[in-house]
Amino acid sequence: MREGRVLSLYSCSAKSELVERPDRLVCVEAVGIEGEYFALGTGYYSEKPELGRQATVFENETLEALARDHGLNLKPEEARRNVLTERVPLNHLVGHRWRIGGDMILEAARLSTPRNCLEVLTGLMGLFKALINRSGDPVRLG
Repeated sequence: MREGRVLSLYSCSAKSELVERPDRLVCVEAVGIEGEYFALGTGYYSEKPELGRQATVFENETLEALARDHGLNLKPEEARRNVLTERVPLNHLVGHRWRIGGDMILEAARLSTPRNCLEVLTGLMGLFKALINRSGDPVRLG
């Protein structure tokens, strides 16, 4: 059994809003994070529902690799993912169910594709290419 941990949590009530860092997230099975724009149905992909879009998880090791290998200093909140982990090999968890935070069961649906808008939002040119196969996992809650 791996001993990963959650470093921080993030949420956003509207796609154009700044990401907040709450102490906890209230997760609703098969819906998403309470108050999050995807759970509210106002996300970019809300009209294209997919079980794996209920929350997103991102590795702190990716932030470290971006800085080390590409000179790109992406802040955790700039990744616009919900859960920042450490020592959790997300790519290896695709298709598997796993426990996070004690009692929450997640299923990694697939690898996330990088978001082009992150280069514009952060000013970090080259970020899209550097995040291919490292941009986290969308997960199903349940």
